[in-house]
Amino acid sequence: MKRSDDSWIQCIDCRKGMSKVASQSVSLILTDPPYFLDGMDDNWDTQRIRSKLRKGVIGGLPVGMKFDRAQGHNLYRFLKPVAEQWLRIIKPGGFVLCFSHPRLSHRATSAIEDAGFEIRDMLAWRYEGQAKAFKQDHFVRKRNLPVEVKDRIIKSLGGRKTPQLKPQMEIIILAQSPREGTFVDNWLQYQTGLIDVSDPVVDKDRFPGTVIPVPKPREKFGHIAAKPVPLLRHLIRIFSVEGSVVCDPFAGSGSTGIAARKEGRDFIGFEIDSEIASIADARIKVGTH
Repeated sequence: MKRSDDSWIQCIDCRKGMSKVASQSVSLILTDPPYFLDGMDDNWDTQRIRSKLRKGVIGGLPVGMKFDRAQGHNLYRFLKPVAEQWLRIIKPGGFVLCFSHPRLSHRATSAIEDAGFEIRDMLAWRYEGQAKAFKQDHFVRKRNLPVEVKDRIIKSLGGRKTPQLKPQMEIIILAQSPREGTFVDNWLQYQTGLIDVSDPVVDKDRFPGTVIPVPKPREKFGHIAAKPVPLLRHLIRIFSVEGSVVCDPFAGSGSTGIAARKEGRDFIGFEIDSEIASIADARIKVGTH
């Protein structure tokens, strides 16, 4: 399925939308699925998540630090059948670049591998994040204890904070669908499976590495996890060829579509949130950064 004449983003659950995509028609899947942290799961509710993020704290923990062993298992169960669809629509030798939260990236990796892909590497998008750890003094002060006891506890803590260093990276899982024959045989048949490092977008004077430094985008365009277009262009240029089809099953605010168009690729995108899908489609049409 190519895009419709008037829409770059299909406003539909990708699990339904991908069923209409022809087998072996996509060269690259570049996507940022739900992370299954703090409500960012398959019941994604943009307004509810924004409300949580504004507060910054959930259940006494910074956003992203609400630990639940079920998170990883739920992510795996959600992503594996999605990745099985990826395996059907992608060409032999085609690449998957899947963003994931570092804490649950092992579950996402397992889901993609168990769907039939070969895990090739782990990349890291490097950025300057905001420190989220905080001291416990406030919670101690709220306890029903004598003041001198509270002071003693706070002094014993020595300013220690919740276990969260300043975030400076996001994981990108690099997977590849099984090739047909050798690298050369596969390339001649499908133009996939090999990478182009001749003209990288990021750090042009260096051979592309697994750590990719790109600042976070200033404008989110209504989506809390927007990715910078230069980063996506960098990945698209390396892992696909001009004229090929790039698919983003979780298109969000449309940054992958913009990057694909700027790099001369066709694009298929799915986004379940109608408000975000409209923003994404408009951005792609005008090529907004």
